[in-house]
Amino acid sequence: MKLFKDMKFWKKIFRSRQDEEGDELDFEDESWERIESNRSKFNVHDWDQRKEYVQDCRDRIREASEELENLSFEYGKVTSYLKDIEEIEALPEEERKELNASAEKIQELESRRGAYLEKKNRMSDEKYHQMERMEDEAEEGLRKLSETEDYQNLIRKDMSRLDGEKHAYLYRKDELKGMIADAKGMTVICSVALIVCFVVLFTLKYALRMDIQVGFLLTTGLAALVITLLFIKYTESVKELKRVEKGINRIIMLHNRVKIRYVNNTNLLDYLYMKYKVSSAKEFLSLWEKYKVEKEERRRYREAELELDECQQELLSILKCYQVKDPAIWLHQTAAILDNKEMVEIRHGLIIRRQSLRRRMDYNREMIIEKTKGEMKELAEAYPQYAGELGWK
Repeated sequence: MKLFKDMKFWKKIFRSRQDEEGDELDFEDESWERIESNRSKFNVHDWDQRKEYVQDCRDRIREASEELENLSFEYGKVTSYLKDIEEIEALPEEERKELNASAEKIQELESRRGAYLEKKNRMSDEKYHQMERMEDEAEEGLRKLSETEDYQNLIRKDMSRLDGEKHAYLYRKDELKGMIADAKGMTVICSVALIVCFVVLFTLKYALRMDIQVGFLLTTGLAALVITLLFIKYTESVKELKRVEKGINRIIMLHNRVKIRYVNNTNLLDYLYMKYKVSSAKEFLSLWEKYKVEKEERRRYREAELELDECQQELLSILKCYQVKDPAIWLHQTAAILDNKEMVEIRHGLIIRRQSLRRRMDYNREMIIEKTKGEMKELAEAYPQYAGELGWK
């Protein structure tokens, strides 16, 4: 009767835990746990049926024994955990302070390690190892890349300036050519006008008997002045045109030199971008700064890992000194060492587990093994002629 009361008690516990966790197990049907006797359903005098029945009983006993062995092992472990909790809670104040200090150190180091692992925007291992390989030449490479980009900008400015000067010279060349053409045209016009004036003057003199001396002097003087001015303008324009053409040739030579520098500098820049796997000096600088921060953080992480390992070994040594049988499990339960509420929850969980194991052990021992053996004994007593086959002589 006590067994069935215990089973009902555990059914209530398991049903309440299922409601919390959303399990679909159902313990309402008690027939699931009850082993039915099949003695009345076979002919004990039939050798085949009797053999099958005996084999079924033995299989039940064997399976239940194996399960009982596994449950007993797990029950011993849970009991050991509970005893460890009692040992820890029973520590004197000084020893407990030492244990708490070690647990606090482990928690602090795990927190530091977790902060690094949970950090966002960390460098990928690929980028980190890439920067690590070029660490010795990174600063020199960054300087060279920055200088090359600055020089590239200067070359572009020089090319723009030379292009502007070239266009200005070409524009002036066109103007001078126009001025020379205009001077030639004006010379022709003035010459024609002078001839016409001379014809008119001579006509006035010989046809009309007029005095043309003053007109002749004025016409000749004016014509000489105009032709002189045109000649001066023409010669100055020709001289300036030669200077402009020389300037254009000089600009073309400078432009070609700058183009050569531009091509060489562009090729160098492309090579540096390919070498450092970046698209600009700004990107390289950003990667270098991130790498230095990441390197320091990884160094601290490795130190924390080493220190954490030392602290864990220290905690294990402390727990071993106080007869804790499974100290390794407390490496991941330092919060329970420091917080009594956590320890209470762990103890409660272990008690529930041990009660569940005990119920299952009782079930396999009493409901299967002992009951099956009892059936076999009853059958052997009822039919002593088959006691040898049943294992009861």
